[in-house]
Amino acid sequence: MAAVSSVNLIIHKGTKFEETFSLTADDDSMLNLTGYSASAALKKHPTSVKSFDFNTSIVVSDGSIKVSMGASITSTLPSGRCYYDILVKTPTNLVSKAVQGNVLVQESASKLSWVLK
Repeated sequence: MAAVSSVNLIIHKGTKFEETFSLTADDDSMLNLTGYSASAALKKHPTSVKSFDFNTSIVVSDGSIKVSMGASITSTLPSGRCYYDILVKTPTNLVSKAVQGNVLVQESASKLSWVLK
């Protein structure tokens, strides 16, 4: 797997969030993710005890990982700058960090009560 990618994100509180990351091998070809699993989480800062998990799915056909978080979860995120990372595990149980970055969690000016029902 190529070096850890650094990608910054913006999440709007109370809305569904989704992002897809294409992973590449050391030779810049599509990474074959057959048998891989992934885990992703967001924290206020890397050493925080409290974390918020993303849903993750792997698309083997294009070497990508999709992360998502529902509106009911994003509404509970701490506002401001946060940190996230995505870890991948190979079929032989080798764990690597694939993507990391900052997340700007923004408040919504609109009333959210109807969105979360």
